[in-house]
Amino acid sequence: MGNAVLALRLVIGWTYFSAFWRRLILENKLDPEAAGYIGEKFNHFLPNALFIKPLIQYLVENPEALLWNMWIFTIVEGVVGLLLMLGYKTRIMSIAVFFLAMGILLGSGWIGTTCLDEWQIGVLGLAGGFTLFQAGSGKISLDYFFNKNQFIQQENNWNSISFQKYRPYFIGFSFFILFVTLFTNQVFHGGVYGTLHNKSVKPKVEISNLKQHQNKVSFDVMRIEGADVYGSFLIQIDFHNHQNEIIESLDMKELSNLDKQQISNYYVAKVTPHKHSLVLPLGAKANLNFDISDKIHKVVLTDISGLQWEQTITNL
Repeated sequence: MGNAVLALRLVIGWTYFSAFWRRLILENKLDPEAAGYIGEKFNHFLPNALFIKPLIQYLVENPEALLWNMWIFTIVEGVVGLLLMLGYKTRIMSIAVFFLAMGILLGSGWIGTTCLDEWQIGVLGLAGGFTLFQAGSGKISLDYFFNKNQFIQQENNWNSISFQKYRPYFIGFSFFILFVTLFTNQVFHGGVYGTLHNKSVKPKVEISNLKQHQNKVSFDVMRIEGADVYGSFLIQIDFHNHQNEIIESLDMKELSNLDKQQISNYYVAKVTPHKHSLVLPLGAKANLNFDISDKIHKVVLTDISGLQWEQTITNL
């Protein structure tokens, strides 16, 4: 059985080891000051993560804890992937693969602009890890090389015990993995019944906590949908009164020159002025404040794509 799934073991092993390879060898993606910092990518998971959202929020609100966890996660992926390719302690490594895949699935299974990329990686990791747990490493492995006779005896014992005594549990767990696959496919993408949806296709910005105190207007913005590799580019912010008249308007030039004191970011991914707009990365949340003397009723944000989002004031 181990020989039959050799290709699966090698490919899954490289899938996880390559994460370590990309982040530390090919580039340094564990530097918080560098472009492509993995912590910012982790922040992208936040808006629609399933079950583990509070954990992700805690980490992106605490950059030092996030950095430590990114180091630990990367090293674990590297060790698990390498040992899996070498075929050392294969069944233990397959359990680690299962939990790593579950974390990917719950955190980022909703992300993927074309082929539901992260969801596929997650569910195939669950199935692949469980398959390797049952099959073992086979003859082309360090497990076999280190002690041939003992390895053969252990495999014979495993096969006779597991497939007689534990067969119903293995079959049941296989259907559990199918249930997780269908459940997450439906929750994240509507892929089982109803209307299909993909939250990575176009940006969506959430506006909250809109307030005005004397001449100071403030509100929170958070981008909760859209491609993780591409920002939402705000090119206009309009403030309306109760008659729905625009009393103040900021164009793309003014937004690109906002003072840093007008932006207070909550997470690692940051809302920042860009050359021609105000950029909102996926998962970024910030409080924006402006000096406006007239009473406002609502604020309207306009993206470069033409999409608009609005919110009425919460205090008068």
